[in-house]
Amino acid sequence: MAGAASVLGDGSLLSRLDRGLVRIEWGMALLSGVFAFGLMILAVISVGGRSAFNQPLPGYVDWIQAFMPLIAIFGISYVQREGGHIRMDIVVGRLKGRWLWAAEIITTFGILLLMVALVWGSWAHFGRSFDFGAPNWSRDSSMDLGLPIWPAKLVVPVAFAVMCLRLVLQLWGYGRAFVLGLERPVAVPLVQSAAEVAAAEAEQVRGHD
Repeated sequence: MAGAASVLGDGSLLSRLDRGLVRIEWGMALLSGVFAFGLMILAVISVGGRSAFNQPLPGYVDWIQAFMPLIAIFGISYVQREGGHIRMDIVVGRLKGRWLWAAEIITTFGILLLMVALVWGSWAHFGRSFDFGAPNWSRDSSMDLGLPIWPAKLVVPVAFAVMCLRLVLQLWGYGRAFVLGLERPVAVPLVQSAAEVAAAEAEQVRGHD
C-alpha cells in the first residue's frame, strides 16, 4: 500500500547520496523481514512439535532474543526515509514554505541528537558483551542454548548509526529548501494530501493488474 509521503530525486549530490543510502536501508529492511519470517517458521515448528510430539523447539526463547533486534530495529532508517514513523502531520501539514522547513529542521535535529546519544549508549552496551578473549567472543550468552548475545546487541548501534546518516541527509535537504525557498525539495519525505495518497494507491493497484 502506498504511504503518506513521497521522496523526490534529481541529479544533485544530495539526491545521489540519498539513492545510495536507500539501497543500504532497503537491504536492511529486507533482512529484517527475512528474520521475521524465520521467527514465524520457528514458532510453527515449536507449536507443532509441542502438539504432535509433546516436545517444543529447544531454545525457542533464545532464538527470539537473538532475532528480535533485527526484526524491531534494523529497518528503522528505511521507515524514516519514507516518512513512515509516527508524526504530527495534521499540524505540520498546515505549515507552508520556510515555516514548514524550519519546523522540519528543528524536529529532525532533535531526533538526530537523540539518535547520537542512543548510538553511544548502545555501542557501550555492546562493548560490555563483546570480548575477543572469551568463548564465542562473548561475555554473556542465552540461558538455554548458550548463544552469544553480542551479535544481537551490535545490531542496535549499527541500525541507529545508519539512521543518523539518514537524518543528516534530511537536515541537508530541509536546510537547502529553507535557504533556497524550494517548494518540493529532494531527499526528504513530502507529505501528500488524501487525494495524492489515493491516486498513488490506485496507480499501485493498477500496476498489479
